[in-house]
Amino acid sequence: MPVNIPEIPAEVQQAKMRFGIVGNAPALIAAITRAIQVAPIDLSVLVTGESGSGKEFFPKIIHAYSPRKHARYIAVNCGAIPEGTIDSELFGHEKGSFTGAVSARKGYFEEADGGTIFLDEVAELPLTTQARLLRVLETGEFLKVGSSTVQRTNIRVVAATNVDMLEAVRDGRFREDLYYRLSTVQISVPPLRDRGADITMLARKFAADFSERYSMPPVTIEDSARSALLHYRWPGNVRQLKNVIEQLSLFLAGSKIDSEDLAPYLPASTGFTTAIASRNIHDYEQERELLFNMIFRMQSEIDRLHRRLDSAETAVQTPAPPHHVEAIELPTTSLVRLADTPPAFNAFETEVPAATRTLEETERETIRRALENNGGRRKDTARELNISERTLYRKIKDYNLE
Repeated sequence: MPVNIPEIPAEVQQAKMRFGIVGNAPALIAAITRAIQVAPIDLSVLVTGESGSGKEFFPKIIHAYSPRKHARYIAVNCGAIPEGTIDSELFGHEKGSFTGAVSARKGYFEEADGGTIFLDEVAELPLTTQARLLRVLETGEFLKVGSSTVQRTNIRVVAATNVDMLEAVRDGRFREDLYYRLSTVQISVPPLRDRGADITMLARKFAADFSERYSMPPVTIEDSARSALLHYRWPGNVRQLKNVIEQLSLFLAGSKIDSEDLAPYLPASTGFTTAIASRNIHDYEQERELLFNMIFRMQSEIDRLHRRLDSAETAVQTPAPPHHVEAIELPTTSLVRLADTPPAFNAFETEVPAATRTLEETERETIRRALENNGGRRKDTARELNISERTLYRKIKDYNLE
């Protein structure tokens, strides 16, 4: 019996084709429709959704369907710019305003004057930069770093985040007034696990794209594999699905993929939506906290042994017979490792020489190994360590790991 798919407006179909958006899930269609509707009205828009869900398409739709479509569109990843330079990147700077400013420079808000600027990961902005952004949204005015001359810009801001903004406001990490300025209109992008049959549509597209790009025979997805795809939680959303399909297309080119072939590429710790699997979903934040608690306890034990040695040296003024001296053995090396830790956390396997390694040295070694494991890719390293890219940049600078 044929399935009745709700009729999709022609304008939405056109936008999907133009930007390569695949899927007919009602929540996805509603988000695209909302972007098209708000595009002609010069309001700030906040796009929310999980990482990898495709938020980057919506500011492009808004710009393309707005009166600003012939002006510049600039996308900025706020989480990838170090805190010390982000004001200069966004608003520009004057010559000599700081060390290394050998000439004046325009910022993104000046470069995109008359057009649209997309601020991805906007929740990562420092509070001082948030104040500058609020002024631009309210008055269209800004100051370059090192300048006292007020400049004006006519720009539309579209922001995106995968953070719970209301929680960030409650925690004092994001200005409440800026949140309400940015979120004049909100667009919520659904996670992949809530898009139903879109999952298999995307899987077929990614397999066909890979086959065409690399001239390899395409894989065929059997019913059992299709069922597994539909019941997996997809914590990495569309980005993760593409990664999985491309791996299958490479290593099993031309094969018929069943659930057994698929299983090794779907980490069980992050989830099938069965009752058993949901109880086993891996909590990386909890594991990270446990790891550092272990390090703290080990450091305390080292300090305690030091105190016992110092007390023994103070109490014994003259050499005592061997049988009167209490033997205290210090471990030469302590190995911190969480049992049954998934590969992503092997970076935290750290050798801590007793009585010599401080917590700072332990953290430095942890970050160094994570960078090595990820081939120096800072975004992947930050994701593995469960910290923001800005924090990672600061730690790399503090520990001279550049």
